[in-house]
Amino acid sequence: MVELLSMYLVHSLALTGALCSAGATIFTRLGLHGHDAYTASWINLVVGTVGLWGAVCLVPPQETLHARGLLFFILAGLIGTVGGRLFRSVGIEKVGASVAAAITNLNPFISTGLAILLLGERVTLPILVGTSIIVLGTIVLSASGRHVGFHPRHLVYPFLSATCFGVVAILRKLGLSQMGPLLGYTINVTTALIAFSAFLLVSGKRRAMVCKGRSLWYFIAAGVAENAGVFLILNALNLGTVSIVAPLYGAAPLFVLLMSFVFLKGVETLSGRVILGIVLLVLGVYLLII
Repeated sequence: MVELLSMYLVHSLALTGALCSAGATIFTRLGLHGHDAYTASWINLVVGTVGLWGAVCLVPPQETLHARGLLFFILAGLIGTVGGRLFRSVGIEKVGASVAAAITNLNPFISTGLAILLLGERVTLPILVGTSIIVLGTIVLSASGRHVGFHPRHLVYPFLSATCFGVVAILRKLGLSQMGPLLGYTINVTTALIAFSAFLLVSGKRRAMVCKGRSLWYFIAAGVAENAGVFLILNALNLGTVSIVAPLYGAAPLFVLLMSFVFLKGVETLSGRVILGIVLLVLGVYLLII
């Protein structure tokens, strides 16, 4: 009974994290009018850093710092939080929220493959089939992007984002063996903010650190949703395996597409291919949680 409740908790945390990620994608898309992906990513990191250190002050973690855990979360901050989010924001800017979210959804295959090779996790047939169907849905959704109007080379950005997010799931899982989710993720995001701020200053893009008006509020909302979602995923990883959590988190494109009906009318196109992709994603998620 306890094991069953724990399994449902992992599923709930992962799917709620996916919902938060979808909200972050929608808010980022809305905020990109007049500002670029660098601004979106930087504000996202500022919001996460401030919020997490506030949480650490309110609920001080009991665990001690370990060098290995610190290293894993620092790498996670550089690869996933800087690389993954920046490439995703650029992808949203270049190819649209729906297509970017769908292609970024390829990260479960990367996470699952690495989990098998590096962590020795067992992957059951339903997990493998469910993950495959989710990725098939992703391919169908990506194909629908041809009708939206963007250059094929711009698809490289969400693909790079998927790779970063796939790798970071493994790093975070390894880091969680050394320290708790709150302290680990706080180190993760703080590292990312320092590194990304230094990059903007050195590259002469310091204007990206300035934002005002409606876009600022959209980016702040995206930061709250993004970081809340990742924190939920870290708790899910702390309780479950990468091969379960990563594919469920990959259901975010389903929520993005549903939200697009309400928030992105006239911006995102929902064709028959998109509807088919939604059905495949739902089926893949169902196979993962039965």
